[in-house]
Amino acid sequence: MSGIATAVVAGSVVTGYLGSKAQEKAASKASKAQIQSSEMGIEEQRRQFDALQKLLAPYVEAGTGPRGALAEQQALLGLRGAGAQERAISGIESSPMFQAMARQGEEAILQQASATGGLRGGNVQAALAQFRPQMLNALIDQQYERLGGLTRIGQASAAGVGAAGMQQAGAISDLLAQQGAARAGSALAQGQGQAQMYGTIGQGIGTLGTLKLLGAF
Repeated sequence: MSGIATAVVAGSVVTGYLGSKAQEKAASKASKAQIQSSEMGIEEQRRQFDALQKLLAPYVEAGTGPRGALAEQQALLGLRGAGAQERAISGIESSPMFQAMARQGEEAILQQASATGGLRGGNVQAALAQFRPQMLNALIDQQYERLGGLTRIGQASAAGVGAAGMQQAGAISDLLAQQGAARAGSALAQGQGQAQMYGTIGQGIGTLGTLKLLGAF
């Protein structure tokens, strides 16, 4: 009788021990799988953000970079100093477009004056004197507006990168939280398995003690 009772109790303890170990192993395996999945998600989030940043980089640089449209607008307004403003205006004045338009405009004024017999009149000389400054002023305004289009593109691209960064940060935070939950769940499950194992051992010892008191040994 005593041998049978001992075997039964021992079998119960062994079964409980093996069950608890299987539970701990399963919890650890599940936790590792979830953590690995989260790591893959984080890497993909970073890869997508890097790709987006690279894609928008030329637009950000053209609009808001050190030599971008915004910097050129500031130079035209004199916000980068008198030297920068002078260089920006001189660049427009010496451009092939300005030179061609100035030449065509002056030739048109002279042709009109020649046709009307007022080639040597004071009005013609005044018109010629005013033409280049007026055209330069118009081209400066035109250049500023064109640069404004690039500035807006750069601003929108920079805002897009910023929004993507915030979205990525939120997604990565969620994935890190999942990793934390997986680790916590694994630790809890393993703790429960160990508690179950110790409980089974304690129960077996108690059972043996009870059987001994009842004269089973």
